[in-house]
Amino acid sequence: MTTRFGNVPIEPTDVLRFDQGLIGMEMCREWVLLADNTNGALAWLQSLDRAEVALAVVSPRRFVKDYQVRISTRDVAPLGVSTTRDLQVLAILNRHEDTLTLNLKAPIVINLATSRGRQVVAKNDHEVQYVLGATIPMRRSA
Repeated sequence: MTTRFGNVPIEPTDVLRFDQGLIGMEMCREWVLLADNTNGALAWLQSLDRAEVALAVVSPRRFVKDYQVRISTRDVAPLGVSTTRDLQVLAILNRHEDTLTLNLKAPIVINLATSRGRQVVAKNDHEVQYVLGATIPMRRSA
């Protein structure tokens, strides 16, 4: 049961394990990746430990064509990496004032073969708040 999506049936094979949690959410260790029904570029990383926590995530290369992430072998070793082809890199999408930003400095890396994930700090000089081109229209309340 989630607060954002209601009751979401998941299989045990859908669960992603983050042994260290995420930065600032170290106690959230089990997550599931949910597709967004209205936007094919967007997915949600839903915490199974805290029903109210769901993070919007995207493939950073979809928005930053030349995005590459340099991370140490030591950073991805706990994921059980045998080939980099099994790795999926995601960036957390945030709202900052009237724009959307991507955290390119601390991407989430998931080994699809082992269902293990980890948030890493890239050695590249990437931005923590990379601003996407579109602005969000501000809603007025009545």
